Amino acid sequence: MFELIVQILSWVLLITGSAFVVIGGIGALRMPDLYTRMHAASVTDSLAPILIIGGLLLQAGFTLFSVKLIAILLFLLLSGPTASNALASAALLSGYRAQHSEEDKT
Repeated sequence: MFELIVQILSWVLLITGSAFVVIGGIGALRMPDLYTRMHAASVTDSLAPILIIGGLLLQAGFTLFSVKLIAILLFLLLSGPTASNALASAALLSGYRAQHSEEDKT
């Protein structure tokens, strides 16, 4: 019974994480400018790996593989926001301005 609960929870985490990846990808394609696209991608970079690797950790159990997964997750959680911040800073320093709609200009 316990194994079934762990398998169901694992698949729920994996499917939810995959859904966040797909939604973030669609958001990155549909958003109008760099900053909003970057926001959609950075949200995906933070939440999706937590859910997907959490599901894989439940599948793996307590093994050496789970230690490697935790190391990968820590690397992703440290490098994703850092890369987003660096990209936003580079865009801002280069003079890139966000596109505003006509409603914002009034």
